[in-house]
Amino acid sequence: MLKKISFLLLVILCISFISPCYAITTDVYNDGKSNIVMDVETGRILYEKNIYEKLPMASTTKIMTALLAIENISMNKRVKVNPKAEGIEGSSIYLKANEEIKMVDLVYGLMLRSGNDAAEAIAYEISGSIEDFVKLMNMRAKQIGVQNTLFQNPHGLHNDNHYTTAYDLALITRAALKNEIFREVVKTKFWLADREGYKHFANKNKTLDICEGGDGVKIGYTKKAGRCLVSSATRNNMQLIAVTLKDGDYFNTTKTLLDYSFEKYKPYVVFEEGDMVKNIMISGGTKDTVDIRAPRKLIIPVEDGESEKVISIIQLPEVINAPILKGEKIGNISTYLNGKLINITELSIDEDINKLTVKEKILKFLKQSKF
Repeated sequence: MLKKISFLLLVILCISFISPCYAITTDVYNDGKSNIVMDVETGRILYEKNIYEKLPMASTTKIMTALLAIENISMNKRVKVNPKAEGIEGSSIYLKANEEIKMVDLVYGLMLRSGNDAAEAIAYEISGSIEDFVKLMNMRAKQIGVQNTLFQNPHGLHNDNHYTTAYDLALITRAALKNEIFREVVKTKFWLADREGYKHFANKNKTLDICEGGDGVKIGYTKKAGRCLVSSATRNNMQLIAVTLKDGDYFNTTKTLLDYSFEKYKPYVVFEEGDMVKNIMISGGTKDTVDIRAPRKLIIPVEDGESEKVISIIQLPEVINAPILKGEKIGNISTYLNGKLINITELSIDEDINKLTVKEKILKFLKQSKF
């Protein structure tokens, strides 16, 4: 059942955004100039070091490129490679001008082999030009909520005005990891593309092997950016993101940070999927009441003693008017840790409830009046 539920509706009305519960920087050794560990479910920051410093991010840029590809193009579509995407410097999957290749193979080539040519092929296919695709990247970044990131290209080759922060990059990765296709791509160790020539794509991200539960995400390197890495791992029903920028020992750094975070923070189940939240009265409907249940399990990472500081607040009406459509949003559960809002779970109706006809109203009245 729901734990520590309070019906404090006025509190909700005063909350307009989620403030993550920040971790205190620790003395965990790492070489990175900037690092962060973030929980995917809640966005809670579990470790931080210079997380708002603007830095180049090399090929971790491709996290956004992949997300836009998945969101905008069918993975089964055969794409004709724009001639301008051939021969891009750096990492490549050796695309040929006017080659036809499935979008899914471009995305795997982008994320597993870090193909700069794949990045440009995707950009041309979605937006028609690199410039317009960059606009789309920056617009999507703003939608995610980042404030200190500016994209200038889809691959991360150096540009003085192409930068992010560890915090922003974690936010972008968190949004991407909520996409099922993206999750599947970045945890894949090997992909066989449907094409002639270069088609065996092995994942360059060693954290898939060296880190327990490793399941993503993307490496990057340029001389100016240094070695950059966004990693993720799942243990005990928690998925964490570790970002390190300008780090000569990036694989060991992210492994250390993930191991440390999984050791320090344990999963706390706030509520289970299907837990009863509230029974609401229906006015003028074919049913008198409806049960509102939690749509999914909520797990948050907590330190020792923090579970007692978790409070969930329900915002739901006492009565709703028919008709009501299945899936209609009618409220939410706001979960707080140490007094800070850490998660909002939307609540909805899981069935259609029709409005009573005149005849049904009369019959109902007669039945209640015992005539």
